[in-house]
Amino acid sequence: MQGRTQMRVAVVHEWMAGSGFTGSEHVVEQILNVYPQADVFATVDFFPEEIRGFLKGKEVQTSFIQKLPFAKRLYKEYLMLAPLAVEQFDLSAYDVVISSSHAVAKGVLVGPDQLHISYVHSPIRYAWDLQHQYLSEAGLDRGLKGWVTRWMLHRLRIWDVRTANGVDHFIANSHFIARRIQKAYRRESEVIHPPVDVDGFGLREEKEDFYLAASRMVPYKRLDLIAEAFSAMPDKRLVIIGTGPDLEKVRRKAGKNVELLGYQPFEVLRDHMQRARAFVFAAVEDFGIMPVEAQACGTPVIALSKGGALETVCGLDAPTPTGVFYGEQTVEALKTAVLQFESQSTRFDARAIRDHALQFGEERFRREFGDFVEAKLAAFRASWHPSESPMVVRG
Repeated sequence: MQGRTQMRVAVVHEWMAGSGFTGSEHVVEQILNVYPQADVFATVDFFPEEIRGFLKGKEVQTSFIQKLPFAKRLYKEYLMLAPLAVEQFDLSAYDVVISSSHAVAKGVLVGPDQLHISYVHSPIRYAWDLQHQYLSEAGLDRGLKGWVTRWMLHRLRIWDVRTANGVDHFIANSHFIARRIQKAYRRESEVIHPPVDVDGFGLREEKEDFYLAASRMVPYKRLDLIAEAFSAMPDKRLVIIGTGPDLEKVRRKAGKNVELLGYQPFEVLRDHMQRARAFVFAAVEDFGIMPVEAQACGTPVIALSKGGALETVCGLDAPTPTGVFYGEQTVEALKTAVLQFESQSTRFDARAIRDHALQFGEERFRREFGDFVEAKLAAFRASWHPSESPMVVRG
């Protein structure tokens, strides 16, 4: 059996574009650490040189969308062409195809002698259970343009289900996403949590008297809710880091005790995470990397009890809690959680919180992911010749 560094591997990612190095690119980076010989494919590649380090000097093989008019700025507007684009990648030379998918990457074409493993960040959110929310936020919940968009998403769902048949094994980034995969595709999946750079967030045991919220300011992050809740508690200080289309909405909700810092470099964000009394989180995330980063600093998390946060934060019912949950995206629920956090503050131990976060590190991801692929490839090849028992050789 070929070892990890001998297999011919293709890694297919959605697109290399947008706001920069995100969680999905971090997954690709660590997959390339497991399989440094892999070739990389994406519908477009517009990443500037300063954030291309995770590609380890590899040239990304792109689709025809790369050459379409204004693709650098409008690549997402070409979404309905993306299924056709990924189907044009010729992957016939590879033993293993690994797709990193939150939209169309899993739809690549593979043959019967190729193993296709798809690491799913989420089934296409805006085509499945979050369609109505996305249409409303984009102002497409009515009118002719709205109906055209609904029809396009309907066609995209049909394609999405069909192409699930081309995946041999699904990996979900959380149990929350595993349930989405089961609902959309009626397929089982293994859960391997994404890698978090916990080593990049050092422990600080001494906390200061302020709360922190940080993310891109888009509607589903609900930073407006956090700002409104703390404005109703004027004796408590909140710092918000981030920018985006919801900035003005958040600013209107912010009282004098809420400080908006806008975009800040990584060093400033990390410093605030280390010093904050608690990190406040209001989104329903597929996994949620920032709450883990905050815990790596020894900082407790106040989080909505939905989505990936339930898998990364230990609530007050745990022997060693790392945060507090609240059940609804409402001002009153968040205010109650903050007061509960303060009343239970002696139960939070910074070192124990960091120890909990360490289980989500990069080395753990590489080990779990590599072992999973090797085991599935060994079984896949054994199925060709059932009388043989191939031995896995680790690279």
